[in-house]
Amino acid sequence: MLEDSQTKARILIEALPYIRAFSGKTFVIKYGGSTRGKDGEDSDRTLDQSFADDLVLLVHIGIRPVVVHGGGPDITRMMDRMGLPSRFVDGLRVTDREGMEVVEMVLSGKINRELVTLVQKRGGRAVGLAGRDGNLLVGERKNPDLGFVGRVRSVNTEVLDLLDRHRYVTIVAPVGVDDDGNPLNINADEAASEIAGALKAEKLIMMTDTPGVLGGDKRLIPSLTPSRVRELLSDGTIHGGMVPKISGCLKALDMGVRKAHIIDGRIPHALLLEIFTPEGVGTEIRRDQA
Repeated sequence: MLEDSQTKARILIEALPYIRAFSGKTFVIKYGGSTRGKDGEDSDRTLDQSFADDLVLLVHIGIRPVVVHGGGPDITRMMDRMGLPSRFVDGLRVTDREGMEVVEMVLSGKINRELVTLVQKRGGRAVGLAGRDGNLLVGERKNPDLGFVGRVRSVNTEVLDLLDRHRYVTIVAPVGVDDDGNPLNINADEAASEIAGALKAEKLIMMTDTPGVLGGDKRLIPSLTPSRVRELLSDGTIHGGMVPKISGCLKALDMGVRKAHIIDGRIPHALLLEIFTPEGVGTEIRRDQA
């Protein structure tokens, strides 16, 4: 028993320098839809619950979290139930007007509200937003063939700053708006990186369903620089679904974010392990030395 207590004390002491360094800083966290409980079923929300606990703890020690969540698997399940086809082009969901209604219903309604409720049940204060609220995410269509799939053109940080001053956890559904008031289905990785850049966040943390960036030997690469990332992109080591995540990280760093991380959100309390331990659990991307 004493040994266990000493271990806990050592962990807290090791975390103290990180707590001091990050108090008052903004972290933008992308919480991937593929990490949300077992097969997205309501009966198993263990990962959601541990994530909510982590967010509440971050706020209590002075860190300012902004969460951008995905929800692809949930959208697909809902479209299947409604008899609507799911079609993808280069990893992007083709979104017609009917499909856009489903995207909004799942992201802005179901998932966003679930996460807000979990944070509040654990003693935190949270507000859920869609990217179209307050013109938070203003964008334009990527390609007419993709329908209402959009890219971010500008981020209005006023509403985020207002909620941050009152110590709310802001949880953002990546549904943007165009100049004509039409909703846009925006990739959550892109939305998170754009928000992190606009806020000049201390960290952008991508929580996904992989351990991080893997080398050619399939082992985790714990630390990278943008120049090394570009080498791994050019030789094909980084490929597939990791490309938009890593591209978002690079853009965020270019926009002034200090560090970006890609971590395995399927690990309970992965967020705390990455932030408050020297070794972390995923891949950290830091700026090249001048």
